[in-house]
Amino acid sequence: MDYSNLDNLYELFELQSKNYNKKKFLHSINADKSLNTFSWKDVSEKTILISNFLRNQGVVKGDRVMLVSEGRPEWMISDLSILRTGAVTVPNYTTYTQKDFEFVLSDCRPKGLIVSNYKLYKIIIDASKKINFNFEFILSFDEINNIMNLKKIDIKEDKVVNNCRRLDPACIIYTSGTQGNPKGVILSHGGILANCEDSKNLVQKLKINNPRFLTWLPLSHSYEHTVQFVQISLGAKVYYSPSIEKLLENIKIAKPHVLTAVPRFYNNLYNKMLNTAKKSSKIKKLLFFKTLKLGEKRFIGNQLSSIEKIINKILDILVRKKVINNFGGNLRAFVSGGGPLDKNVGTFLNALGLKTLQGYGLTETSPVVSCNPVNKIKIDTVGIIFSNNKVKIADDGEILVKGENVMLGYWNNDTATNEVIKNGWLHTGDIGEIDHDGYLKITDRKKDIIVSVGGDNISPSKIENLLCLNDEIEQAYVDGDNQKFLVCLLVLNKNFKRDDKKIKSIIDETNKELTQIEKIKKFDVIKDEFTISNELLTPTMKIRRHKIKLKYKKILENFYKY
Repeated sequence: MDYSNLDNLYELFELQSKNYNKKKFLHSINADKSLNTFSWKDVSEKTILISNFLRNQGVVKGDRVMLVSEGRPEWMISDLSILRTGAVTVPNYTTYTQKDFEFVLSDCRPKGLIVSNYKLYKIIIDASKKINFNFEFILSFDEINNIMNLKKIDIKEDKVVNNCRRLDPACIIYTSGTQGNPKGVILSHGGILANCEDSKNLVQKLKINNPRFLTWLPLSHSYEHTVQFVQISLGAKVYYSPSIEKLLENIKIAKPHVLTAVPRFYNNLYNKMLNTAKKSSKIKKLLFFKTLKLGEKRFIGNQLSSIEKIINKILDILVRKKVINNFGGNLRAFVSGGGPLDKNVGTFLNALGLKTLQGYGLTETSPVVSCNPVNKIKIDTVGIIFSNNKVKIADDGEILVKGENVMLGYWNNDTATNEVIKNGWLHTGDIGEIDHDGYLKITDRKKDIIVSVGGDNISPSKIENLLCLNDEIEQAYVDGDNQKFLVCLLVLNKNFKRDDKKIKSIIDETNKELTQIEKIKKFDVIKDEFTISNELLTPTMKIRRHKIKLKYKKILENFYKY
């Protein structure tokens, strides 16, 4: 497929739907583990009907249409329908509060709403009433009184002519807002297509016939939003997991070849697998840690002895095969993005036969900038720069990105756009370097840093990640802006009874891996977990630093009184 000849994202789908026609495409996993399945032909026909409906509602090129739903086939069908009309999809998180929706509605003023269920519909309508905003039409997946249902659309006359070009907006993705109100990132058809091309080339090197994906991350996030078009370009079978709670169960149903996830998923997986191994029988524990030892040795590039090679092959059967079977039996690769993956976690997973590729990107880059290749993983890097991107390192170490994949700008916010895009180069806010093999490495962040009273710049996420590698600690928040030393708030694992002496020893051990200015001097344990619902986590599991700082202001201030 020549991506340079494609004008827009719907054209990509249209070509693939003709190629695959009656083959199975999208699958929703029901509570009873049964499947609802859509063929490529089903999706194509439904997309045409819905886009006809949208055109009858007055939707034209450039109009915004809000899309709010959990992951399910109707999400992709609706997105494709919007794109077919030339309109712009505005996906929103299902975890948004009424206030969040008020902001988005007032910011981009969508013509219509496509929503999955009544609960979400009610929150959005309450938000629209609060700011006196009226949708021109509303379309739902599930039955809602007096609302047009997606299943009942039957407009045969096709009046839609898709005339979008690569520079036209495809979607407005609102950032998670770790530092305040989100910004609407405008991504183009060409930007996402360019990202698809490189991502497809990456996955194809796994040499998978009839690839299978399990989608569970929010489709409103640029990472998973672009992944769906990669799935289209590969002619993949796509399964949707309705919730994170059902993820491991649904993995066994979907039997995915590739699973995309954020670092927190891999951190939790690391802790769970390690704990299970420690509690196993003596022989199982011996086999597991021997597999880990030899796997790590091979992964970091050290030569195995002849006897070690034989033992390692036996362990492939006895241990690694069983590990892969726990993920459906087909798994060929984990792909990590959305934040830094701890080196120890990545090495651990690769050693056990779970090939784990760390990548790097931003919402503003559609989103992937680089990723580790499957044949030569450097887990302490974010991989090789995608061919459709240009990357350079500024004099101060900041990573700059240029290319078709860079956003068109922030919606209704020229000031913010001009702050980050200068002479065509996107200023990422990340500090990094490119090694002699062309691998990109992130070394620090300009944003989300703590500036000590002495003027030292400290990355809190590095320290937080180290703390959370301990079984006892579920979450951590590090603070110390304009102070003489750093402090932290800890959320403990529910299975761990508070023991300050034990916690102190964990912090002491962590401090050994840190420089003098990074060491934690004081801590406190808080009861409330950081969650999406209490707004202390973004929908992509990043902590909202400003909100945590505000909520625990008194505790943080008290650290420095004594």
